Order: sequence, then structure tokens, then C-alpha cells
Amino acid sequence: MISVFEIFKIGIGPSSSHTMAPMDAALTFLSELEALGCFDAVAEVTVELFGSLALTGKGHATDTAILLGLSGERPETVDVEAVPSLIAAIRQSGAIKLDGKHEIPFEEARHLVFEVSDNPYDFSSALRFSAFDRTGGLLHRQAYFSLGGGAISRATAEGSPEPEVDRSTVPYAFDTADQLLGIGRRSGLSIAEIAMANEIARRDESEVRARLRLIWKTMAESIERGLCREGPIPGPLKLERRAPSLHGALGSGPELSNADPLVALDWINLFAIAVNEESASGGRVVTAPTNGSAGIIPAIGRYYERFMPDSSEEGLFRLLMTAAAIGTVYKKNASFAASEVGCQGEVGVACSMAAGGFVAAMGGTNEQIEMAAEIGMEHNLGLTCDPIGGYVQIPCIERNALGAVKAMDAARLALRSDGRHRVSLDSVIKTMWETGKDMQSKYKDTGKGGLAVNVPLC
Repeated sequence: MISVFEIFKIGIGPSSSHTMAPMDAALTFLSELEALGCFDAVAEVTVELFGSLALTGKGHATDTAILLGLSGERPETVDVEAVPSLIAAIRQSGAIKLDGKHEIPFEEARHLVFEVSDNPYDFSSALRFSAFDRTGGLLHRQAYFSLGGGAISRATAEGSPEPEVDRSTVPYAFDTADQLLGIGRRSGLSIAEIAMANEIARRDESEVRARLRLIWKTMAESIERGLCREGPIPGPLKLERRAPSLHGALGSGPELSNADPLVALDWINLFAIAVNEESASGGRVVTAPTNGSAGIIPAIGRYYERFMPDSSEEGLFRLLMTAAAIGTVYKKNASFAASEVGCQGEVGVACSMAAGGFVAAMGGTNEQIEMAAEIGMEHNLGLTCDPIGGYVQIPCIERNALGAVKAMDAARLALRSDGRHRVSLDSVIKTMWETGKDMQSKYKDTGKGGLAVNVPLC
């Protein structure tokens, strides 16, 4: 089973697949060198990026992520304020300290290669590390695949993803939404309770709750930082952060205005934009299920927390656990990776997760949750990924705001029904996966189509 903490991971922006995953791959490579007993013999390391990582890696800070990972920095703990100085020091010195302790020469032009015209792997996002000794002899070479949402897989000798092995047992295993609903009917448990039972089969319940509390705290902090930080977002687009001015226009309180009954939408927009401006600036966020869609679930969670009179921590936990269960079904049957299925795998999935999560927080039935999640994806089918310049800014930031509003609309439609509907969540996930496979590659985070080619950088 997939843990809620595999769906929600604390890391840094701007991308889970292009920043966090390469960073983790670098760390994994270092640990393999240690395990092989050849770490101290390393005199040179080269990194090759393929597919989407090569084509849009510059805009997604993949180069920064590689340098940080080789230096021993981890996505969940790296000091985001210190990143610019850490990277500047490596580039100025022409050397890098592997895992912070073993210095070797490192010149990006020679040691970090963006292979934009060649991908030897039958996978959309791949990277390969090679370590050599002082005589040029190969010590270790390993390729990894970025699977979306910050997850990585080692490549096998045949060039396919290494299969995951999970020997843990859980009381309520499920692969599909239909199975999840069936478990609920037989056991009388809500989806959140099913997900919690599976989690506490692996770790103590107090630990699960503490980690959920940390996940929400990190989400909330990303909103707060986004609300107060002004100035341009890094990159050639020269976008100015909008969240602070939007916040100022709305005022400090969450109260609904009688003069404008739709002001709640402004708050949802604000919360989502705040998170994604923070992510686009390399700040700390939670993959939900990716960094490109990191603003949607926090926006819905903050709306629940501040606007719903009976909101509670338990309600937030129901939201997160339910959203993670929905995300699990997507991960098992489709993908979170925009390089595989377009933005429907990021914003579309996040919208679906948030819609079902909000229904759960409001006490909705499992059938209403499944309906909300289905609506959230059905109306994101075919959503392409074509960020301008490869930067996770346009259309990504605003798209999170629209995705959050759409999630709220899907949730409200479901809450005002009995949960019976024609299209199942499983069928829409199958359709999403098939649509992603049929989508032309230029619309899957390659920078070769759509807005990426029709809107100039300056």
C-alpha cells in the first residue's frame, strides 16, 4: 500500500519531479557509493539528464537540485534561504563536497549534461550518474527515473523502472475506488478511517497524527510566507508576486462580505496563489501530490479551517487522509507526472483529491466523496503541461487557483446530492491515463508546444 506520507512529502520548489526527485536521486547515488565501499575513491562525477528533465530542467531548477543533492542536502531539511549561497559557492570554486565531506572538481559545463536530443531510456524523465576514480576508471553508474510527485525509481539493467517491493500488511488493501467503497460498505468505516487503519498498521497512531500535524503546519506556513513576501519570482519571466497585494485588498479577516457573496472565491484564489508563488521561488512546500499542484489542497484546507464554523483538527485530518486515499488510487492506476500525462496528472489529480477531501471534512458519505473526486478530474481531462520557458509559473500558479475553486465547486455539487452518479472515479482515472498516453509529447512538460512556444519570454 502507498502511505499518506508518500503522497504528501515535505520538500522545496519549484517542482517535485524536476527538483525534489533529482535531489533524492543524487542522495541515493551517494548512499550506493558508500554501500559499495568506493565513496572515498571518487575523483569525478558526471550527471546526464534525459527527456523532460533535460528539456525543461533549467526552468525547474534541476541543476540546482543536483548540486544540492550531491552536497548531501535533503529536500525536507535544506535551508531554503541558504540555497543561493550554497550554489554560488560551488559554481565559484568549481568544486563540490560530496555529502558535505569529500571534495572533488565539478564544472557544470562538463559534469552536468542536459541531453536535449537523446534519451536512451523508454521513460519520459531519466537521469544517470557516473562516478570515476583518479585514473578515469568507472566505479559506479546508475540511472534513475522521476515518477512524478517527487518519487524516483532505480533503472534496471534492461532500462525499466525497478519494481517496488512492499512487504508490509495492512487491514484494508485497495487498488481502485470501487474497492475502497466496497471496504467502506462492509466495514462501516469512512475513507479517512480506512486510510488511518492502514497507516497505523505500519506505525504508532501518535506518530501518524504527529506527522499529519507537521504536514498541515508546513502547508499553512507556505501560505503565510506567500502572503507576506513581495518582489519578483526568480526567472526571466520577471513575474511579481501577487499574493501580498491580493491579501491587502481583501483585508485581514476571513469574513464574507454581504456586498459580494463570491468573496470566498477570492480567498481560495489567494491561498492557492500564495503557496505556488512560494514554490516557484524555491520555498518549502508539500507535494500535494506534486509541487506544480501544491497550492490546491492547502487552499481548500485553509478555507475549511477559517470559513467553516465547526472546523477542527480532526476535520483537517479527515481531509488529508481522504485526499491521500484518492491520490493512492491515481498513483496505482495512472500517474502524477506531467511528463507522462500532462497537467491533468498534477492539477487535475490535486483538484480531485481536494474535492473529495473537503467532502470528508464536512462529514459527507464515502459515495459523496467519490462523486466529488470524479467531478474534479472529469473536468480536467486533457489538461496539458506547457509552462512558458520551462518555469513553473505561467500557467501553473493561476492554474492552482482555478483548480482549487473547481475542487470546491465539485465538493458542493456532491454534498448536495445523495452520491449517486453516472461516471465512476475509476472510469475517469482510466480515461485520464489513456488521454495522457494519447497526448502529444509537446504538451507534456517538454517546452515544445502550447503556451511554451506561443508566448515569448520577454
